[in-house]
Amino acid sequence: MSYQNLEEALQTVGSPVELLRHSQIGPYAFPVVRAEFTNWRDEQRAWRETCALFDQSHHMTDLYVQGPDALRLFSDLGVNSFRNFKVNQAKQFVACNHAGYVIGDAILFYLAENKFNLVGRPPAADWVQYNVETGRYNATAERDERSAVNQGRRKVFRYQVQGPNAVKVMEKVTRKPAPDIRFFNMDVFAIAGRDVHALRHGMVGQPGWELFGPWEYGDEVRNAIVEAGQEYGIRQVGARTYPTTCLESGWIPSPVPAIYVGEEMKGYRQWLKGTSYEAMASLGGSFYSDKITDYYLTPFDLGYGPFVKFDHDFVGRAALEKMPENPRRQKVTLVWNGEDIARVFRSLCQAGGDIAKYIDLPLANYSTLPFDKVLKGGKTVGLSTYTGYTYNERAMISLAVIDIEHSELGAEVTLVWGEEGRGSSKPTVERHVQTEIRATVAAVPYAEAARVAYRPR
Repeated sequence: MSYQNLEEALQTVGSPVELLRHSQIGPYAFPVVRAEFTNWRDEQRAWRETCALFDQSHHMTDLYVQGPDALRLFSDLGVNSFRNFKVNQAKQFVACNHAGYVIGDAILFYLAENKFNLVGRPPAADWVQYNVETGRYNATAERDERSAVNQGRRKVFRYQVQGPNAVKVMEKVTRKPAPDIRFFNMDVFAIAGRDVHALRHGMVGQPGWELFGPWEYGDEVRNAIVEAGQEYGIRQVGARTYPTTCLESGWIPSPVPAIYVGEEMKGYRQWLKGTSYEAMASLGGSFYSDKITDYYLTPFDLGYGPFVKFDHDFVGRAALEKMPENPRRQKVTLVWNGEDIARVFRSLCQAGGDIAKYIDLPLANYSTLPFDKVLKGGKTVGLSTYTGYTYNERAMISLAVIDIEHSELGAEVTLVWGEEGRGSSKPTVERHVQTEIRATVAAVPYAEAARVAYRPR
């Protein structure tokens, strides 16, 4: 059934949880890019051992905001400080609702005076665009939708070059020493005779750059990078492998947008189309609650506490000022027990018996918004939100938010894998029975290189 907007969908279905739990959409799409260029194991190894080339041109929404009030707009909506934000810099923009729960996050590029580009999954861009259109801001917003929605070509290509040999690759392809750019600052490189913007980045704790420029030059730039990187072991990373990078870096990309209830957000729900990400996303996993707010996460839950700055007024400030006084949960990595994982796969080979929910590799998500419950002594003590296998660590891991008293490194917990009632109506869910998997609490980011690289200075 089609709906005019999200609010109409919620009024018809009656429950945000029911709407999302039975959505027919599967995990977040990474379209167009080949699933594997070689094999996902070696593609994961590349960002740790040699050099990886990621094509990010298709799966993210780009929102271009410009005008005299553009910076004030982002300051009014973001928990971040914008006091020293300058042209040719970028930051991870985090937006919350009035109660301090996260609506979404994305990377904000300061392209030129009064001109910004917000890049990421749709929720943050949707919220910003709504406020541009309905608020009293002297600013305009232009949307360049992700390829899964936009059948035309994008405005820009976007690549990442990451890994121990990234510097050598960039020096060869630019024929110049790599410039000393500070983390999350930008410069311009010449590649294949084209000017390319470069953001100094380190997505998996390794040195690297995010490169972007006019769409029509994308193939030339990519081919030049691939050719220059041959002697340094460069590998192009496919769509099957790319979304597992966040497992090692500890970034949770899929919080439930905190917009589904409350009068303060009703106008926004009416503005969101019935085909929007927020209306179509699927909720999956073993954690069940009738209250959608039980799925909401705060910036502190997601590890964004250092980003929250009370040097400006912003949506959700009053609520967030009270939260740090009583932290309840902590983001951690859960390392799954190998014997229990083997038991899940073994169930597929036992004729006539029930099977456990299939674990796909390397990314095990089967819904847009994955939420599995974490137990201790039979009691729910947390949520596991993103699951996959890392060949670099030889481990199946998930990113989780659990109660502080159970977050000590090395603590043992149990994760419930699979959905109730033999599974929901999502086409990505086969009939199965739930099973328990033992897990050990570990640091986040799990990869040591990422922990060192992301440590605040």
